[in-house]
Amino acid sequence: MNAVLEAMQERRSVRKFLPDMPQKELIEQITEAGCYAASGMNRQAVITIAVTNPELRSRLSEANRKIGGWQEGVDPFYGAPVILVVLAEEGCSTGIYDGSLVMGNLMLAAHSLGLGSIWIHRAKEEFESPEWKALLSELHIEGSWTGIGHCAVGYIDGEAPDAPPRRENRIYWAE
Repeated sequence: MNAVLEAMQERRSVRKFLPDMPQKELIEQITEAGCYAASGMNRQAVITIAVTNPELRSRLSEANRKIGGWQEGVDPFYGAPVILVVLAEEGCSTGIYDGSLVMGNLMLAAHSLGLGSIWIHRAKEEFESPEWKALLSELHIEGSWTGIGHCAVGYIDGEAPDAPPRRENRIYWAE
């Protein structure tokens, strides 16, 4: 089977990560893969912030936890040491779709490099707040951005989950 198709069938969402930080070169390869996602009219109006700083990662986790309504101590990122935040340019009519394609590329790239990943929501709500808009300013990111998602990345703690059976009647032919 083609390696890309195989990766698509094998990749699973991981909910338990080791605390070990992946090599920066691996994270660079993953984020680069995100840059090659298709985008409407080739606008390339999506950015990724690679959060590897443990203190910033903890702050982001806590903000996400509060938005999600979980009790204190819950880590919505399942212990993943790297959080790739995907943002789309506000006002871009295809931003949500383009950002979703970036997320898919990030997760497939992580899998292909032997890392686990999972898509975590609530980036939209986070980056509507002054605290996280201030982070964009600190990083010299200009413009207005909307959060699409977080790709939590790291080494899998244990075995990768098996694929659940695929539901039937999801493909229809109009020949």
